Amino acid sequence: MGWEPELEDLARRTELARRMGGAEKVERHRAQGKLTVRERIDALLDDGTFHEIGALTGRASYDDDGNLVDVMPANFVMGRGRIDGRPVVVGGDDFTVRGGAADASIYQKQVHAERMAHDLRMPMVRLVDGSGGGGSVKSLETERRSFVPFNPGWEHVVANLATVPVVSCCLGSVAGLGAARVVTSHYSIMVKATSQLFVAGPPVVARLGEDVDKETLGGSAIHTRNGAVDDEVASEVEAFARVRQFLSYLPSSVDELPPRAASVDDDLQRRDESLLHAIPRDRRTVYKVRAIIEAVVDHDSWFELGRFNGRSAVTGLARLDGRPVAVLANDPYFYAGGWTATASEKVTRFVDLADTFHLPVVHFVDNPGFVIGTDAEKAATIRYGARALAAIYQATTPWCSVIVRKVYGVAGAAHQNASKLSYRFAWPSGNWGSLPLEGGIEAAYKAQLEAADDPEALRAEIEQRLTARQSPFKTAEAFLVEEIIDPRDTRPLLCEFAELAARILRTGPTAHGLRP
Repeated sequence: MGWEPELEDLARRTELARRMGGAEKVERHRAQGKLTVRERIDALLDDGTFHEIGALTGRASYDDDGNLVDVMPANFVMGRGRIDGRPVVVGGDDFTVRGGAADASIYQKQVHAERMAHDLRMPMVRLVDGSGGGGSVKSLETERRSFVPFNPGWEHVVANLATVPVVSCCLGSVAGLGAARVVTSHYSIMVKATSQLFVAGPPVVARLGEDVDKETLGGSAIHTRNGAVDDEVASEVEAFARVRQFLSYLPSSVDELPPRAASVDDDLQRRDESLLHAIPRDRRTVYKVRAIIEAVVDHDSWFELGRFNGRSAVTGLARLDGRPVAVLANDPYFYAGGWTATASEKVTRFVDLADTFHLPVVHFVDNPGFVIGTDAEKAATIRYGARALAAIYQATTPWCSVIVRKVYGVAGAAHQNASKLSYRFAWPSGNWGSLPLEGGIEAAYKAQLEAADDPEALRAEIEQRLTARQSPFKTAEAFLVEEIIDPRDTRPLLCEFAELAARILRTGPTAHGLRP
């Protein structure tokens, strides 16, 4: 006798699992504009590549003779698949089974997914749509006991940050441990209007006397601005496209190097004429730094991270002659490009990402220093700023700075690790010093200005005299800046940097991984 009866049983159990929470709950889920977990996995991965693990896991019911009656599958679907041909681990919450709550799950599946990503050195993609924590208070009735809270497998979640790329998509109302899973990642996304994230949802918050709806409490407009989540998109399909694009810049693990694009439809010697006029002569006039980045990197390769948070700092991934690089810049539209506490946090996390996955850094510098004033002091700007400075000095990845305008103060000094080889270029628009003339003159010449008959005239005279001495060419004469270049030569020089950096990149873990 063969094993046909068991195979028939296997097929039946597999089919029961694919029903998820049942037709009614599936349709209710879709009516909210959301895909089911299995539809999400199919939309994310290369066609036909998903290999499910643990499909039979769930809560089965049997008749008195021991025959299977039904199975309520675990509300976490996981397995292996491929994105652009590269293997990944994907795990997603099934909201149609008890709303993704942990009291309907078997947590070992989540732990298995994280461990598999770590041990097989494969990127981890989380599709989060539930609490993922200890479940609801109903467990007191269903389990007839309570438990001391713990986060199962969290050691693997933390270890993965230093080992493999981790991406989290927040695809519904996510609370508690589910919210922690979203933010403990290298790149996270929310879908506008259909996803929310919070420590505890509105019913719990209402006990504190605060009556709010889900969107007001934890919508994407909140968490992409406070830095908890990196990106927001209009649809789940757009979220999956962003996941695929993000992963394309990174190696599968720290044991590999970032993959170079198979083909590059861009001339590495291209000299963009717009760069000649990119920086206004009036140093108080703003400009669009993203236009400079896009004029230098490979066509259509700019991928920004965290656009709505810490907005004076610009961070993202790009390619130079097909080689992935991490790009850091200042946006003069916000605080003249000065680093706030939140911008400093953003820089710290970004530099950790680049260092973890061996991405050379290109830094377009226009930094007037840390933002000052009462609000800045209350925000502990110097604390977070010093942390960013530490991240830059701890980074081991190759680094190239392009000084396009201001370099002032402690934050300006953070444009590179000064203890290492200074691989740096300056544009003729470069302007630097310990303090900007604006404000610096008042501090340095206070007595003379107070004693002058016409303080404004004296101030203008001092500013004119000092401005003449600020010429970047005088700095170059003393070799205090290595090269002043034609801005149009920036792309060819940075493509050369990317090539030279590729020769010295080394695989393996860094001394410290990214901290969420």
